[in-house]
Amino acid sequence: MASVLRLVLMATVTVEIALAIILALRFRFAYHTNWGEALWHGLFHAISAFNNAGFSTYSNSLMGFAVDPLILIPIMVAIVLGGLGFPVLYELRRDLRRPSGWSVHTKITVAATGLLLVGGFVVILWSEWTNPATLGFFGTGDKMLASAFHSVSARTAGFNSLDVGAFTPETIVVHDMLMFIGGGSAGTAGGIKVTTFFLLAFVIWAEVRGDPDTTAFGRRIPIAAQRQALTVALLGVAFVTLGTLALLTLTDFELSDVLFEVISAFATVGLSTGITFDLPPAAQGVIIVLMFVGRVGSITVATALALRSRKRLYRFPEERPIVG
Repeated sequence: MASVLRLVLMATVTVEIALAIILALRFRFAYHTNWGEALWHGLFHAISAFNNAGFSTYSNSLMGFAVDPLILIPIMVAIVLGGLGFPVLYELRRDLRRPSGWSVHTKITVAATGLLLVGGFVVILWSEWTNPATLGFFGTGDKMLASAFHSVSARTAGFNSLDVGAFTPETIVVHDMLMFIGGGSAGTAGGIKVTTFFLLAFVIWAEVRGDPDTTAFGRRIPIAAQRQALTVALLGVAFVTLGTLALLTLTDFELSDVLFEVISAFATVGLSTGITFDLPPAAQGVIIVLMFVGRVGSITVATALALRSRKRLYRFPEERPIVG
């Protein structure tokens, strides 16, 4: 525990200071900002990025730097590091060059993170390529940079370098998926977490193949972990569904905008298609509840399920209901 806590402190301070210096130098020499403002903007965005907060000192977030790789790429790196989770960072620091020795949790988190980032990048790039309100007038390199940034940011970071309200329906759906899944467990990201989602994918794969056990990377997944993942995922679906129904009742906005707003709140992302300011007080109250539940709820539920595990001295007779 002590070594993990030291890593949490060391990783947080190191990444945030390094990123703050990089951003401050860029703001100072590329955008001619005075040293005081450059340091302030750099430090604020460094802390916001690593902690997946998504707050910016600029009113349009990072849209003013949509084609600046020296701003966006360092922020992307900090977002990914914070979103992997501290247990994964601890294991990577200890055994980075020997992936075969990683735990199943680390293997799932790293592989799933890479898969989601690449998949999100490809779909966003494809669906926004000719959109004149987003990537349409960018060069090829700038299109790739902006698409990659939004693929990273959608997984609970909350920054935007493009106008979210101008996205195509395909990009909105991809953002909904990435936001709901979120990042790694025990990190700064929100969502139901990648391990939760991909554990259920392994369960489905085992059931389709007719395997007696659910396995991942040569290891058997305990039934308790499968049940916890299912509970966390279904509770997330329930909160998003109830929040969407509440906002549809309280507002006149379209389903796509409302669903995006609700998932963004539940996953503690902070992205919006632009309707947040126009929500009535009751709807804003729903958003507040969703943000609190999304940040604390999944962790609390997973911990409570693990702590409540106990032996029972009897079992009921078994009877199999019809499924499907």
